[in-house]
Amino acid sequence: MVLEATMIVVDNSESSRNGDYVPSRWEAQSDAVNMIFSAKTQANPESSVGLMSMGGKGPEMLVTLTTDFGKVLDGMHRTKIRGSTYLATGIQIAGLALKHRQNKSQKQRIIVFTCSTIHEDEPSLIKLAKKMKKNGVSVDFVAFGDLDPDNTKKLEVFSETVNSGDGSHLVIIPPGPSLLSDHLLSSAILGGDGSAPRSGEDGVGGAGESGGGFEFGVDPSADPELALALRMSMEEEKARQEKENKAKSEAAKEPGLEGIPEEGGESQPLLDPSGNASGSGTAPATEDTKDKEDDADKMDTA
Repeated sequence: MVLEATMIVVDNSESSRNGDYVPSRWEAQSDAVNMIFSAKTQANPESSVGLMSMGGKGPEMLVTLTTDFGKVLDGMHRTKIRGSTYLATGIQIAGLALKHRQNKSQKQRIIVFTCSTIHEDEPSLIKLAKKMKKNGVSVDFVAFGDLDPDNTKKLEVFSETVNSGDGSHLVIIPPGPSLLSDHLLSSAILGGDGSAPRSGEDGVGGAGESGGGFEFGVDPSADPELALALRMSMEEEKARQEKENKAKSEAAKEPGLEGIPEEGGESQPLLDPSGNASGSGTAPATEDTKDKEDDADKMDTA
């Protein structure tokens, strides 16, 4: 499997409040981020994922490259929806974070979610794309929300410029009843390397098969909130089980009481053959000692 360092850039601008995607643009991104993290780390345990936002007053680094799913969840929870987006600046900061990755054998990838108007002009985006290509960074775009022709054209030009050996992808997802993460599962961003989780894997196949082909047996278009809650619950349960397994393995390595000899050497029976307590340090009585004790007990009647 591919060993990658992936920076995910989310769009937390005011446009992400819209509810034209299930359940909202922001919640749809949050669900997709969780799914991408799981797919990348399951494909290769040594792969790492980072998280940053590009809205508000400016891009913000939320989580540096990590394999800890809890940190990514916390980063999404701390993010505030505000302001507009800074696409070019966000990509540049993500590129710097990848440049300073600890494992230099990891391939570099940036996945950008954009659902608002792109303010950068086309020439500046082309210049940035050439820089990313020179540094060996693949850039994937997940375009949804504001899909006006000007936005899509800028993204297409960037993707064509940065693409090297079919390493970068542009996925345009129109509004609909399906979850954003479901579209990504079948896209080239995740589905191309076969690392994306499918219905029927990881012990949830029974629900998917009995539910008409839907993951967890729930139709996202019929009950999107339940489908999202089930997916989040599954990810949290996986993180909890991994933590428990790690604690058990560490506990198993600690030395136990086995193999420690008992005090006093070999174990002895409670009673010796003559009925006296063993190990008491007193010698068994002989015939001479018994006679002496009997003489001492007799009273002098003379």
